[in-house]
Order: sequence, then C-alpha cells, then structure tokens
Amino acid sequence: MARKSGGERRQQGSITKRGKSFRVKVYAGLDPLTGKRIYLDESTTDEGEAEKILTRFRSQVDEQRHARTKGTLRTAINEWLLVHEVEDSTRQGYEAYLRLHVGPALGDQPVGKISARLLEQFYAELRRCADHCDGSPRVDHRVDGPHECRTVRHRYPPGRPPAGGYPDHDCAKSKCVVKECPQHQCKPLGNSTILKIHYMISGALSAAQRWEWISSNPAEVTKKPRQPTPDPQPPTADQAAQIAAAAWAEDEMWGTLVWLVMVTGMRRAELLALRWDDIDLTNGTIIIRRNYVRALGRGFEKDTKTHRTRRISLDPATVEVLTEHKARYHEAATALEIKPTDKAFLFSYQAACDKPCDPSGVTHRYARMCA
Repeated sequence: MARKSGGERRQQGSITKRGKSFRVKVYAGLDPLTGKRIYLDESTTDEGEAEKILTRFRSQVDEQRHARTKGTLRTAINEWLLVHEVEDSTRQGYEAYLRLHVGPALGDQPVGKISARLLEQFYAELRRCADHCDGSPRVDHRVDGPHECRTVRHRYPPGRPPAGGYPDHDCAKSKCVVKECPQHQCKPLGNSTILKIHYMISGALSAAQRWEWISSNPAEVTKKPRQPTPDPQPPTADQAAQIAAAAWAEDEMWGTLVWLVMVTGMRRAELLALRWDDIDLTNGTIIIRRNYVRALGRGFEKDTKTHRTRRISLDPATVEVLTEHKARYHEAATALEIKPTDKAFLFSYQAACDKPCDPSGVTHRYARMCA
C-alpha cells in the first residue's frame, strides 16, 4: 500500500511497502527528449533507510541535482555533433569512435548514469583491447556465416587440366595461397586515440550539462590517459636516398612528390593542395596556404592545420626538380590541347591536373614502396 509523504504534491514522493521491501519513488519532472515523466526510485528493506532515501531524492529534485533525462550517451553525442563546430574530417573521426568504441560499450547507458569510474574503466578496457573482447580465446573469422576456416587456393600449371585432374604437388614450392581464420590477438588502442575519444565524450557531456540534462560533467574529473611522448623515427640519410631513388624509378611525378616531402617536411594535406601559383621558381620559395583533405566521401580544401600561411625556401636542386616537373606538365597539357594554368595542382593523376591525388592513395602507395 502506498503511503504519501509530506503532503499530496506528486513531487514530494511516496514510500510503497511490497512484502518485506520499501520502494521509494519521487516525481522529477518531464524528460526534455521524450516528454515522458521522470521518477527517481530505489528500494530497501529498512523503513528508516527508506525515509532517508526519500529525503535525499527530494533534495536532489529541489536543487535540480538529478538527471533530467533518460536519454543515452549515444543520443547525447549525436545531439552534440549536430551543433558542434568542427571540420568534416574531425566529425568523421568522432562518428567512427562512436560506432566502433563508445557505442558498443557505453552507448546505451543513460547519460545521467555516466560516472568518472565508468569512464576510467572504459579507457582501461581500450588500453587492453580495441575490440572490447572479454579476454577469452576466440577466432577472428574472415567472413560471416558458416564457412571453412582454413582454405587453400592452389596454383596449378597454366592450361586445361589433364584428364585425370591435376597431380599432387608441393604447395610450398607452388606458392599456393592459404587463407585461415586467425586466433584473436588483443591490440590495445593508443593513448592518443583514447584521448580523442575522451575529448568527444567530455564535449558531449558538457553540452548535456548546459542543456540541463545532467547536473555535472563527470568527464571533468575523470583521469585522462597520458599524452604519449612524441617519438618520430625519420629515415636515415641512406634510407631517404634509397626511398627517393625508388620513387623516381616508378615515375617522374611520384619521384618529384617524394623528393619534395623529403626536403621540405610538408604535411601530406599541404603537399596535395599545392598549385603552381603557390610556387615561385625565380626566388625559390613555396607558399603554404591550404590543405586538401577527404571526408564524408568528398575532397575539399581548407585552412592549414595552424590556420596560418607560411613560406618555405627551396635549395637549387629542388628548384631544378620543380622546373622540370612544370615543363612536363606544360608539355602534357599542350599535347592534349589543354591550356596550362597556374591554378593546376602540382600532383594529380588527371590530364588537366584539376584534381589532386587522393590523400589515402598517396599514403598507401608510399607504404607499399617503402615495404
């Protein structure tokens, strides 16, 4: 039987006895997301404790220290992304973090129940395994559904098979390809990536606090992962010479691109955004004005990472390399009856050089060449 406490006002709450337990329930307003009523409730077997819980709930409601919505952390992050001013490439990264990491682990948790302890446990789990495994042995299957976990793609001699079929052969000598579902190996997520996830969660919870969904932001007191110490490992002089030679052996444009990276240290996005009007071959300088990136399925130019223009001086050898590269561009454009223009990109797979090389393609090609 329910007993009203402290008058008949709904928000003052009630204590209901059910068997040997006492259930405390206090009305806490309407959920701004769903429009449904919110109740604070808790059960105990001690009647005196029930009175204390009722007093605590009343205080939380009066001082507005309770969670004002049953909305989940996933909802809070998605709502925050709708209003947060950020580059498309950064937004795409946040959406990937939500889909791959935050969503599976914490996405369905009510935003009011997110605590510093919960976040620190989540970060510790990411440092152990980025796939959120439970630590038990398992197999990472290559495909979904029933299949053979180990298959061999035999390499037979060319031509039609003989009447009796192909004879037995040595797979190692024939270099037959073996495909096998491997045993799972935990791969920890790097601290720099976990920090980005933390900043995303903190930003969403900060917005939820401003919108009065929650009374405080637990991410502000959460222990963040340590920022890793930068440890760049550039190629040695001999390795750089070997890489440059390999690039020139592939083709002249690719050789010029790799050479320019080696001598200037430009970022990939800055390099691909270069147009001929950024190059002053007479005075031997390059002006870095913009970046070229791809995000959300499209390529676009934007400000540099530091939002500042800078000028780079070139050595005589690099000026000569770029002069020859420009001459090749003019020669190819003339042959195709295309008018050369200073707005053309330096590095492009298009005949008119009106579209730069794909950033991911450049990275993958460089990695394959170095390997």
